[in-house]
Amino acid sequence: MLEVLRLLTRYRAWADGMTFESLGELPPDEVAKPRDTLFKSMIHTMNHNLVIDQIFKGHLTDTDHGHTKRNTPAPPPLADLAAAQAEMNDWFVAYAEGLDATAAAERIRFDFVDGGEGEMSRADMVLHVVNHASYHRGFVAEMMYQVPAKPPATDLPVYLRDAAPG
Repeated sequence: MLEVLRLLTRYRAWADGMTFESLGELPPDEVAKPRDTLFKSMIHTMNHNLVIDQIFKGHLTDTDHGHTKRNTPAPPPLADLAAAQAEMNDWFVAYAEGLDATAAAERIRFDFVDGGEGEMSRADMVLHVVNHASYHRGFVAEMMYQVPAKPPATDLPVYLRDAAPG
C-alpha cells in the first residue's frame, strides 16, 4: 500500500504539472472564461483542487486549514496557483515517502467544511487527494476541448511510460 501511495502522489504531481503547463499555453481569458460546469472555469476548478489539498493537509497535520468552503471566491493568477499547487504536491510526495504502515493506518476524525463529521485513515486521505485531483482534471480537459485546445495526456500509463522514476 505504501508504495502505491508514493507512486500515486508522484503521478499526481506530474499530471498537475502537465495540466498547468497546458493551461499556461492558452489565452488567459480562455482559462478564466465562465463555462457551464461546477466550478465555472478551468482556473477555478484547479483552485478547488488546491483548496481540498489544503483542507486535507490540515487534517493530516492537525492544523487549522482556514477554509469554510470547498473553494475560494476567486482564484489566484494562474502562475501563482501553479506554484502553490506544485509546492502542495511536493508536500504530499514527501508526506507519502515518510509514512510507515502504522501511521498510514491511523484514523483521523474531522469535520467536513460543508457540514458533517468524517473519519479516514491517513492513507485514505492521501488516496483521496490524488483521486479527487484526477476527477477534476477531467473537467478541465473537457473545458480545454471547448476552446478548442487539446489537453495533455495525463493517464497513469503515460506517466509510467514517460516520467516515472526507474
